[in-house]
Amino acid sequence: MKVWPGEPYPLGATWDGSGVNFALFSENATAVELCLFDSGDEERETRIAMKDQTDMVWHLYLPEARPGQLYGYRVYGPYAPQEGHRFNPAKLLIDPYAKAISGMPKWHDALFGYTIGHPEADLSMDERDSAPYAPKCVVVDPAFSWAGDMPPKIPWDRTIIYELHTKGFTKLHPAIPKKLRGTYTALASPAVIEYLLSLGITAVELMPVHHFIHDRHLLEKGLRNFWGYNSIGFFAPHGEYSSTGDRGQQLEEFKIMVKTLHREGIEVILDVVYNHTGEGNHLGPTLSFRGIDNTAYYRLVEGDPHHYMDYTGTGNTLDMTHPRVLQLIMDSLRYWVLEMHVDGFRFDLAATLARELHEVDRLGAFFDIIHQDPLLSQVKLIAEPWDLGEGGYQVGNFPVLWTEWNGEYRDTLRSFWKGDDAQLGNVAYRLTGSSDLYARTGRRPYASINFITCHDGFTLQDLVSYNEKHNEANNEGNRDGTDNNLSWNCGVEGPTNDAKVLALRARQQRNFLASLLFSQGVPMLHSGDEFGHTKNGNNNTYCQDNELSWLDWDLNRARSKLLEFTRFVIQLRRKHPVLRRRNFFRGRLMRGDKHKDLRWLRPDGKEMTEDDWNNPHARCLAMILAGNEEAIDEVDERGNAISDDSLLLMLNAYHEPVPFTLPEHFGYEGQWELVMDTRSSTGKRKHQSIAIHGTYDLVSRSLALFRFKHAEEEEEE
Repeated sequence: MKVWPGEPYPLGATWDGSGVNFALFSENATAVELCLFDSGDEERETRIAMKDQTDMVWHLYLPEARPGQLYGYRVYGPYAPQEGHRFNPAKLLIDPYAKAISGMPKWHDALFGYTIGHPEADLSMDERDSAPYAPKCVVVDPAFSWAGDMPPKIPWDRTIIYELHTKGFTKLHPAIPKKLRGTYTALASPAVIEYLLSLGITAVELMPVHHFIHDRHLLEKGLRNFWGYNSIGFFAPHGEYSSTGDRGQQLEEFKIMVKTLHREGIEVILDVVYNHTGEGNHLGPTLSFRGIDNTAYYRLVEGDPHHYMDYTGTGNTLDMTHPRVLQLIMDSLRYWVLEMHVDGFRFDLAATLARELHEVDRLGAFFDIIHQDPLLSQVKLIAEPWDLGEGGYQVGNFPVLWTEWNGEYRDTLRSFWKGDDAQLGNVAYRLTGSSDLYARTGRRPYASINFITCHDGFTLQDLVSYNEKHNEANNEGNRDGTDNNLSWNCGVEGPTNDAKVLALRARQQRNFLASLLFSQGVPMLHSGDEFGHTKNGNNNTYCQDNELSWLDWDLNRARSKLLEFTRFVIQLRRKHPVLRRRNFFRGRLMRGDKHKDLRWLRPDGKEMTEDDWNNPHARCLAMILAGNEEAIDEVDERGNAISDDSLLLMLNAYHEPVPFTLPEHFGYEGQWELVMDTRSSTGKRKHQSIAIHGTYDLVSRSLALFRFKHAEEEEEE
């Protein structure tokens, strides 16, 4: 076979129409071999030495190689775990820049760099060949017709995110052919597109689709890594989600999905896991990074390089202080934007990416590079602003350009609707965009990604149905998963036929959904919550690739009503700009007159006082949102602020009904028109207008929304 020197860039396997350039970074290797496999996964007898090295990149060019070629690497160097080196040429390694990966690990002791069961544990070196059991990389042809594809570029203030799992969302969908369910093709099917459009969301946030592995210990227990937070390939779409094959076909299928969603105005955001890999701790397998250059890719314990720093609870942490690791992540991000046309990223445990040494540095190199990047600085950037290390909780501390999963929002809204004491001040901040977290650094309300539930924790149905987690199916003695879910089971734990309990649970779900959609910031809805999906109290279904996690599309009457309600409140958010402001409320007099853009009221219609805010037992409040910000600085001939619609939002987390007095509105003549009340199963109520100073009885644990109807409107009618 002809072999040419090739080039050190780009890294990975690059098809140029005539042949393939292979390039692999390893700082401490003494030799590297390229291994080629035929269609039957049989390794060719001749391994090709990569003799050329430029700036620690080993490279060669094969003029006879073609797309579809399977390959892997063997890397030579010292096997000295106590010094941090774990080279073992008996192990076939995945290219970190592989654009496609075929197969999953066929778990065998040979996949580990050390001899399992040896008295010296991982200090021993296992010399068995891992190639028969290891996944293979695939050379791909990147050609694809993107003609006509236009990124939707939905402004943040109009964004509504829908978090979903590629497989779980469609696996049981009756309108999708069985052979396509659980795949990228299924997500682009007419049935799914129609559903997403009817719901009213603007972006899907896909749980991890980077190629990941199923942990050996899970498979041995009959479980699987369902969530996918165990990446082994940062450029490769997960092969198991492809209906057309994993020899490169997964690329085209993924691209078709993105192009189809874009055509319907729906953005695609990827949940990405760059903080760690699927190789685990020092006793994990040698699949890629560990065998290519352990000391370069991973954060090792200072003074004890035998072990890994673990800020993620998964056994290892990528070393963001190494320039080549930083390059890997940046190259991956650019690839997914340029070649795969995704619209943004949600970064799992993003605080880990900011760690320069041990402390979290909010202006770390990673953020600096993204901010100056002309491509990545323009896409949606979402941080999960915490990790498991000391000082890892960083809500509110990420730089401008970033949005954050607002854990404070989740916890506060749960506490409020549960009926906990002393929540009014906190809930006021959360409803208005969390200015206490974001305003001081010049960020906007949409820096806050608001959510009540997500993949990690109870579903919304289970949140109001269970006080305790029920994770027995995970085979960990119910010890896994968080204990603090701030749940409230409405009086009865678990399934029940009690009509009153069921009604209260349903209303609490509506309260959460309405609060979420009526809050300033960006709402994120977890798929299935809109129609009451349950996981039977399991709040950590990371390993449940079965009916417990897959969405059940058989909607009964109650679930259909909840879906109708969700669509209704999403429509209201989209209809009323005041519910999705680009700037924070000022809460003060405008232009020196008596008008405020935001007023907080007690149930008696009077403005809240300091004593009211400090009353730990108060569980009711109302707020007037005076029109949208585009018009808020304009005045009419009377000198009064103009607004599209001024809204009145009432919340009652008390266990008994509370009469609310309808307040005056800037001295205008008119009435308050009821728009929505969560006492109704669909939120919709019969037409009702209430005069100023009239009263409205808000039932226990409910929420109502009114629109101010000017007297002029009544005359026109």
